[in-house]
Amino acid sequence: MNYDYLVIAGYFLLVVGIGFAFKTMAKQSTSDYFRGGGRMLWWMVGSTAFMMQFSAWTFTGAAGKAFTDGFAVCLVFIANTFSYFCGWAYFAQRFRQMRVDTPTEAIRRRFGHENELFFSWALIIFSLINAGIWLNALGVFSSAVFEADITMTIVATGLTVLFVSVVSGAWGVVASDFVQTLTVAVVSLACAAVALVKVGGPVELVANFPSNFLIGPNMNYPLLLVGTFVFFLVKQLVTIMNLHDSFRFLNARDSVHARKAALLAMGLMGVGSLIWFIPPWAAATLYPDAPAAYPDLGNKAADAIYLVFARNAMPVGTVGLLLAGLFAASMSSMDSALNKNSGIFVRSMYQPFLAKRNRPVSDKHLLNVSRLLSLISGLIVIFMALFFKSLKELSLFDLMMSVSTMIQVPLLIPLIVGIFVKKTPQWAPWATVVLGLLVSWLMKDVITPQLVASWMGLNELTAREVVDMNLMLTLAAHLFITAGFFCSTTLFYSEEKDNYRLMREDFFTDLETPVVADEAQGGYDHQQRDKLGTMVMLMGAGILLMALIPNPMWGRLIFVMCSLIILTIGFLLKRSTRAEILEPVSGT
Repeated sequence: MNYDYLVIAGYFLLVVGIGFAFKTMAKQSTSDYFRGGGRMLWWMVGSTAFMMQFSAWTFTGAAGKAFTDGFAVCLVFIANTFSYFCGWAYFAQRFRQMRVDTPTEAIRRRFGHENELFFSWALIIFSLINAGIWLNALGVFSSAVFEADITMTIVATGLTVLFVSVVSGAWGVVASDFVQTLTVAVVSLACAAVALVKVGGPVELVANFPSNFLIGPNMNYPLLLVGTFVFFLVKQLVTIMNLHDSFRFLNARDSVHARKAALLAMGLMGVGSLIWFIPPWAAATLYPDAPAAYPDLGNKAADAIYLVFARNAMPVGTVGLLLAGLFAASMSSMDSALNKNSGIFVRSMYQPFLAKRNRPVSDKHLLNVSRLLSLISGLIVIFMALFFKSLKELSLFDLMMSVSTMIQVPLLIPLIVGIFVKKTPQWAPWATVVLGLLVSWLMKDVITPQLVASWMGLNELTAREVVDMNLMLTLAAHLFITAGFFCSTTLFYSEEKDNYRLMREDFFTDLETPVVADEAQGGYDHQQRDKLGTMVMLMGAGILLMALIPNPMWGRLIFVMCSLIILTIGFLLKRSTRAEILEPVSGT
């Protein structure tokens, strides 16, 4: 009997149940649908902020990189941790204080309507591509697990995500992110614990790694890693703490909860940076020839290393739980993109279009349009993922880094630098993006790593060093040229020609004015704790049932311990509702 299928089926039922449970909370208005009305508690917002940077790519592409290169892959995730620290210290509360429902509304308040429209189209297209990459990563892994058809996996997962996003909006998206965070946590902890036992402890894990654990193989110039890490810190800050990706913190009930959410995301990312990669590090010693088992995956063969470890070292049923964690990560990335895109289109394009024609429209109509747009966006993401599955010659790690560095960074630079540089002409944001894309092309095809190495008198670079140097050079170019250009546009700013001066000044005033929850918040707090407490306890009960799967005693104990952790969290959530003084929430 294949217990892994039962585990995955049970998980899908739980996700669908979350969609139904939070359906009523998304019926009130478009604000509820797009960002939960700004009523969410810090632990919900923090988990969804964490999941925003955690996709199936972490268990596939990044794990494959850890298997081959050792500790070096952690640089990306340590940079994420640093970014959330900056969020706690400065950004998170200010994002909540923008007092908008969608990120592009914040862009309008800062840069004006023309730039709002430009970034709306650009960000929608980019997020659809990104979501397609995430969904493709899941298809690659799951096809290796069950030798299932990648196309079938992509379509089935995509349709499930569509259901949650369309039916329950931001409430369902964030609630599922919280449950998915727990799934990822217990899977990671269980696999890490077993990996350390199998390999003989952390000292043996490092000592027996096939190559240098800290820098990995094929590195003639280790100093490149230091330079890459420094620029990674800047890159991840740009790609996480900007006006577009502020949408997570728009959900928070107030400024204090937004800061707490960033702190939680920082903690989860910091601890996870090490725990996630213990199994692939151990597998490099235990199963050095593991990628050879999946020749059909081409250069992506190492991306299935988590599967090899789970099948060889973990109790029966863990592969299904691991795949459930992968579904969790991919669903989080995809449903967030769908919900965000529908909000951007409705608030920044569709609604202004109707307003110009003096056509009155109800919020209920906009809510129905939002659901339709989520459906259409989901179908587009599925087709994107099906396209990416044909790119076997490019590893998932390289694909993700290439897209992020060459397209995402120039697109987002004005959306973070513009928070600090206040007086810029109307053309500055879009002109910066155009220049940034030109810089990306220049660093890819003209100022190549080989050319720079020859200037510096370095010997021939290895293939890995070429990738790392290209990443470093591209990020450096964007930091000094693209960001520098945006800052220099202040020289051309004219207050007389600034048609949005008053709106911009109001934006920066709000940015420094704390948001305080109103008296009706208590009812929303009660519903969040009560509904999620029930869902978490159901998940804990499901994992407890996995202890009945025929396994050695230590394998059964792993499932019991995982379930007890989750059941305790669910119980505490349910118990916390008893002491609350409830305020009525209309229509729920």
